[in-house]
Amino acid sequence: MSVQIKDAGTRSAPRVVITCAVTGSIHTPTMSPHLPWRPEDIAAQAIEAAEAGAAILHLHARDPKDGRPSPDPEVFLQFLPRIAAATDAVLNISTGGSSLMTLEQRLEAALRIAPEMCSLNMGSMNFGLHPLADRYQDWQFAWEPQLLEATRSSIFQNTFADIEAILRRLGEGCGTRFEFECYDVGHLYTLAHFRDRGLIPHPPFIQFVLGVLGGIGGDASHLFHMKQTADRLFGTDYIFSVLGAGRRQMPLITIGAALGGHVRVGLEDNLYDGRQGLAPSNAAQVRRIRTILEALSLEVATPADVRAMLGLKGADRVDLAPGPDACLTQAAQRPVR
Repeated sequence: MSVQIKDAGTRSAPRVVITCAVTGSIHTPTMSPHLPWRPEDIAAQAIEAAEAGAAILHLHARDPKDGRPSPDPEVFLQFLPRIAAATDAVLNISTGGSSLMTLEQRLEAALRIAPEMCSLNMGSMNFGLHPLADRYQDWQFAWEPQLLEATRSSIFQNTFADIEAILRRLGEGCGTRFEFECYDVGHLYTLAHFRDRGLIPHPPFIQFVLGVLGGIGGDASHLFHMKQTADRLFGTDYIFSVLGAGRRQMPLITIGAALGGHVRVGLEDNLYDGRQGLAPSNAAQVRRIRTILEALSLEVATPADVRAMLGLKGADRVDLAPGPDACLTQAAQRPVR
């Protein structure tokens, strides 16, 4: 499903939402000097990506001392207010964090901030990053190969109970909408299960994630299969976006846009800019996909388009000021039924 607008003629043209995943928790500082991990760099690259056309900014936090993934709300608050002051892009806070974090750690920042959007992985999985450790020899920080190797024997956990807790605590409790990240076909059935139970009252915004070790592969045929399965489960009552990991990024998201979907780029998903080598910034990837979209006669959606399409609560209800957990405050303000 795409936002429809009228062009200069009589036809309707879809607007495509660009999401930019700015830093993530997969890649490490050794892998690219352009990967932002200090709060000031995350803010600067996020703002530049928004200026280039990203309407949604998918955000993780990293320890300012060494760049390791961090769930600390205070670290998030070192860059989120700067981004919000400079752009009206939708702030999408990860509940994935890192596969080595507990559920409570992964939710801490989102419950504190009550964002308009959060990501939500739709199942437990082997999230294998350990092959990346074989590609590098001289590490900037000791934690980098240790974290990557740890994924060989760890599971990223999102049980049915975990997913329900996130839907209730953030969705019902904070008015947050979700980017439902589906790494395999079974995740779509899990999403339909929660839809059928009434825990997802609005058309879901589904992120098809392809090419992550442990999930579905990054072949175009798998994208078609994910789309066909979603069509069967949700009919026309859903919105989808496409994420391709690594070198599969641009080919897969281009196909996704041609199929009527939205797209995600960013250094969380891919450190490179085609054959140009390492991407110098997140904005470079945003500009590249924007050029492709415009060549396909597709217009790029604005943050206002996203808020209307997804029925978001608005940036004015995101809590970036010091104080208690925003979800607790918002729950206290809701009338008793």
